[in-house]
Amino acid sequence: MAREQRRLAAIMAVDVVGYSRLMGRDESGTLARLKAHRKERFEPSLTRYHGRLVKLTGDGALVEFGSAVNAVSAAIEFQQSMADANRHEPEEGRVVFRIGLHLGDVIVDGDDLYGDGVNIAARLEGEAQPAGILLSGNVHDAVAGRLACSFTEIGALSLKNIDRPIRALSVEWKAQDWPIVPAALPVLHGATPAGATLALPDKPSIAVLPFTNMSGDPEQGYFADGITEDIITALSRYSSLFVIARNSSFVYRDKAVDVRQVGRELGVRYVLEGSVRKAGDRLRITGQLIEAETAAHIWAERFDSMLEDTFALQDRVTSAVAGVIEPSVTKAEVQRASRKPTESLQAYDYLLRAYGEQQLWSRDGVDRAIMLGRRAIELDPRYAQAYAWIASWFQLRYISGWMEDEAREKAEGIRFAHLAVQLQPADAIVLTEAAFAIGHLDRDVATALPWFDRAIALNPNSAMAYGRGALVRNFAGDYETAADHADRAMRQSPIDVHSFAFSKARGDSHLYRQQYAEAVTWLRKSSRENPRHASTFLHLASALCHAGQLEEARTAMRELVKLRPQSNLRWQREHRLFLKKDYELMLEGARQAGLPE
Repeated sequence: MAREQRRLAAIMAVDVVGYSRLMGRDESGTLARLKAHRKERFEPSLTRYHGRLVKLTGDGALVEFGSAVNAVSAAIEFQQSMADANRHEPEEGRVVFRIGLHLGDVIVDGDDLYGDGVNIAARLEGEAQPAGILLSGNVHDAVAGRLACSFTEIGALSLKNIDRPIRALSVEWKAQDWPIVPAALPVLHGATPAGATLALPDKPSIAVLPFTNMSGDPEQGYFADGITEDIITALSRYSSLFVIARNSSFVYRDKAVDVRQVGRELGVRYVLEGSVRKAGDRLRITGQLIEAETAAHIWAERFDSMLEDTFALQDRVTSAVAGVIEPSVTKAEVQRASRKPTESLQAYDYLLRAYGEQQLWSRDGVDRAIMLGRRAIELDPRYAQAYAWIASWFQLRYISGWMEDEAREKAEGIRFAHLAVQLQPADAIVLTEAAFAIGHLDRDVATALPWFDRAIALNPNSAMAYGRGALVRNFAGDYETAADHADRAMRQSPIDVHSFAFSKARGDSHLYRQQYAEAVTWLRKSSRENPRHASTFLHLASALCHAGQLEEARTAMRELVKLRPQSNLRWQREHRLFLKKDYELMLEGARQAGLPE
């Protein structure tokens, strides 16, 4: 007899409330409305969230998802769209659905599914309120903290033909968090029957495969699983990434995999895999990031440690991996986008190309970045990250002395920064870049610092939120916090295109505390990391002068004037960002190093 095939899946059961009553009142009209709702609202929601329609049941449906997050998202989106549709219908003619969701093992029979996983979802649907969503504790545990919704405990329910009580929770959400997707919106992804290739999301996508336990001790498997789950959770905080949920990733546990196949099956561009090896009191963890389509290795790292505190080590590894993966993925995406023909780029690719242009640290590069960013906004006027990055690039024009009409350009940059946060107030990247912009363009540290704090709360692994924030905290005179946050940024992303900014923030914090030897060390490092950043040489020249190294200070000053010819005492005072008393002391060192009057 063939072995029974099972798999873990998130199951959605959907049914119409009062179907018999509706059919009794108007059979042909009810069928027409039901068909329209399925075509215009239900099926597009399934498609957007990679749901597989297993079967229709007359007045309901059974759907399989590889991700609990996708299942809940599709359920909320569908119920929200139905609430909108029913606003225009008389109450007695409304078609109202209820939904049950469960995450568990299912039995596979061709394209059909059976077993407790299916039965529990169906029973929960029967207990749901009209227009409501009822889910099991398994689903809740997989999605808690990852979606814009809340949950209310219903308790342990005794369900028909289920031999154990099932913990159940209802789902609540705010309409503004789940905007109605127009029925005419083009389908972004194809349907996802078993074995099909999923289309890629519209942002960098990654799956973290279960780390392999290489210790020879099966009991250590929990540690490898813990590392994997922590990394998934950490990466999920980056709104710039599409991260496959744990339950989908763990399907590949203890299996030899082909990353190309994983990429096709999960619909991701990148795969992170690794291993854990414990020997005595020593632990070695390895990780490697792979581009699924080409199997090319993008990043690899090894972590060695004494096994003193397992959970502290997990946190340390997770932070390091999450901190380096996001910039590594961004770098790979920039390179990928730059190979595309310009005429085929959409808003996201325009912004990636813009990001690549900005990294040239030249006036022309920044101008091109802003131009490409504007194109992204033309395609998507609500693209919050594009507004935030453009504002940040206006900041670079400002401090580099490249603005032609300072008042107008500063005002536009400030406006874009505020607009970005209004559009996406819970996006760590938006908050970080917008805060960085207004900290420079408006010297509005009272607004910028809370935005940085919120970005860190949303994503504690964001090196940019810590590092860019450290620069602005120096403007407020909070030099100790600036130094601490600069250190955090460097620990989280040790190989980063913005490393020079982290080093500069640390150097500035010492310079303005009159710790000149330490300032020289960090500002020298920053100047080596980015020899095109003019402000670094101003501060380095001052620190060197105060440290008694006048010749090297004059060399740094000549570099400043070469990069920013208009630099003189008057221009610097007009563009002051730091506390006046501390800034004047810095300028005195710069003046002695040769800063023109």
